[in-house]
This record gives sequence, structure tokens and C-alpha cells, in this order.
Amino acid sequence: MLTLHFASNSRAGRIVWLLEELGLPYELNHMEFHPKDLKSDEHRARHPLGRVPVLDDGDISIFESGAIVEYVLERHKNGGLKPAVDAPEYPAYLQWFHYCEGMVMPPINTIVVQTILLPPERRDETALGQAKRLLTKALAPVDEALAGKDYLIGDFSAADIMLGHACFMANRMGCVTDEMSNLAGYVARVAARPAFDKAINL
Repeated sequence: MLTLHFASNSRAGRIVWLLEELGLPYELNHMEFHPKDLKSDEHRARHPLGRVPVLDDGDISIFESGAIVEYVLERHKNGGLKPAVDAPEYPAYLQWFHYCEGMVMPPINTIVVQTILLPPERRDETALGQAKRLLTKALAPVDEALAGKDYLIGDFSAADIMLGHACFMANRMGCVTDEMSNLAGYVARVAARPAFDKAINL
């Protein structure tokens, strides 16, 4: 049985979404997004920095959401969610899968720090404004890539689980502009998927 160590409003939501889309059975260790849980000795034994998600699969324990997605697809895939290596869509799949953490999540992380994690007296409006502009700029190529497509490579894939989750969060933060109609439609399609709805509301 797979066990997912999870906290709400975190990257761990991607893994719940993945497991739900694949119809794989799993147990959830639902922790509070708070140092008392995440920085406990018990959880630091799973993740040295006290982060989520962490996935346990028997004797195997693995962290980093992208690594977990790839692990699950290779070891437990039940329906795929990724194109074959020799498929024409495979390069775009890889690109958007990794674009998420490389380009979109860094400014999202800064926004979360500057609006939620830091106490009000330590927040920096300049850093916040810069991060929001950077996030909007990073989303523009995604909007362009979605022209004429429902999902990033056409069919729904694990690239959407990575980047779609981040785009949903960016939209919540007000960084999907009115001009980004392709991206707005994409976020709505992502939000309408039952597996995503379950993951985002845990």
C-alpha cells in the first residue's frame, strides 16, 4: 500500500491528484502545515528538511513531487498519463513537466512567503510585486502553448498534474491576466476534474 505524507495547500496535492487519476489505492497521513508536524523528529526522518510530499511504498521512501510523479508512473502506472518516449509529444511533455518547478514555482514560493509565512512586519512589498510580475511573465508561454488545446500536449498527462496545479495556484494569486484566455480556460478544465477537486479540497 502506498502511503502519502500530506499537508493541505502544498505540492503534496499533486500526488493525491495523480493517485486519484490513476485509481491507485493509498493511505493518507494528513499533517498540519505547521512546524509541530512538519519539523517533528518523526517527519524529519522521512524528509531531512521537513517538507511534503513524501511517498512510502513498502521499504521505499521518496520525496520531491516531480520525482514521486515519475516514480509512480514507472512503478505503478495504471493508464499511463505520459506519452511513449518515441511519441511526437514526448519532448513537449518533458518540457512542461519540468517548466513547473523551474520557472513557475520559484515566484509562487516568494509570493507565499511574502503573504502567508512571514509576519506582517517582515514582509517586503517590493519583493512581492517583483515575484507577481515574474510569475505572470512565466505564465505567458504556457498560455501561448495552450492555443487550440485542452491540455498541455493535447491529451491530459502528468505534465498537467505538475504545471496545472501550479497554474491553478497562480490564478488564485491573481497572476493569470485577462489576456490569458487560453490559460484561464485550462485552469477551469483542471479545476473541473473530479480527482483534482478531491485533492485541492483535502
